[in-house]
Amino acid sequence: MKAFILGAAVGYVLGAKAGRGRYDQIMRTYRKIADHPAVQGAAGVARAKVGEKTGLGNRHNATAQNNGRRDPAYTQS
Repeated sequence: MKAFILGAAVGYVLGAKAGRGRYDQIMRTYRKIADHPAVQGAAGVARAKVGEKTGLGNRHNATAQNNGRRDPAYTQS
């Protein structure tokens, strides 16, 4: 826990010294990378694999297929 707090403090100080211009530059680069089609495709594949492992993807798909209606298994009696 101490290491996390120390890391956050160091990051804050270095970020504050770098200033707003550097922050904007980093965010522009991040957005350019995040919006790239190859990265979007890889993120979709990763989301699908996580959904398969956790079972969260199936629940979302079932809701979409029911046009937003609740699954009878989830209704309360």
